[in-house]
Amino acid sequence: MTTRGESVTGQFSHEAFLYRDEDAYVKTITAFVVDGVHNDEPVALALPTDKLSAVGEFLGDTAADVEFVDMAEAGRNPAAILSGVLRSFADGHDGRVRVVGEPIWPGRSAAECTAAVEHEALVNEAFAGSAALFLCPYDASRLGRAVLDDVAATHPELVDETGRHASDAYAPHAVVDGCNRPLPVPSSASTLRFDLHTLAEARRFAAAHAECHGVDGGRLPDVALVVGELAANSVQHGGGSGTLRVWQDAVTGAVVCQVDDAGSHTDPFAGRVPVPADQLGGRGLLLVNRLADLVRTYRGVGHTATRVWFDR
Repeated sequence: MTTRGESVTGQFSHEAFLYRDEDAYVKTITAFVVDGVHNDEPVALALPTDKLSAVGEFLGDTAADVEFVDMAEAGRNPAAILSGVLRSFADGHDGRVRVVGEPIWPGRSAAECTAAVEHEALVNEAFAGSAALFLCPYDASRLGRAVLDDVAATHPELVDETGRHASDAYAPHAVVDGCNRPLPVPSSASTLRFDLHTLAEARRFAAAHAECHGVDGGRLPDVALVVGELAANSVQHGGGSGTLRVWQDAVTGAVVCQVDDAGSHTDPFAGRVPVPADQLGGRGLLLVNRLADLVRTYRGVGHTATRVWFDR
């Protein structure tokens, strides 16, 4: 278990906490948080809604010194966690910070879990050399074996009821490569080819089909904006044109939009980390990750595909 005084080394730490009951969950997270508060380290709790309330209640007066983030909202799209939760908090403070972040919980879809696993793998490179301490809880009693194997591959250290252990399976770069999978499109998808002269048509096409599939009217501007950003990227970086496809997910009912082009998009951090304030451009994919409910990208040679989900 994580106890007060441990992990205070001044070096980056990314631990997975494998818990099997709520008592261990609350006590271990509380010890990690209290340790940080006592060391005058900024602490953030980024947990699903119900877990956030439970830990906050257990913390008592210490909760006033902690920043609370509802991961069910801020992390609904795992590709937005790095910029919107971790970097947002760490960049706002000097010195060491502590974050408890739970990106995968029972009920997450397979696509969400893949996106969260990729996120966890990228955290290691994004914060290498920093003094941040991250503790990532995982429900070892309810999550599947495949998820737990991914946890061991994305975290250099594992914490469970027996203590802290180095992960023999740690291989974050292999995880990122494994998550970079082609994104096949169902035959039922509606399709539109676009170029520089039909960008507005692509936005209207996406919004109209999203409305037909039941997306709330208040979200239609988000659909149009996200697809517009992706289409513009295709025109600028993907050979001057692309293909937009829209369909409704048969399982979840979400509306899915995918933009394919002939570009070679090689940076897995694009849209995940903040850009310098004086940099012109480079914020389109950040916006996409903030507005869509889920984003997945396939980075191939001469082929980039970006898929976005919008819950109804």
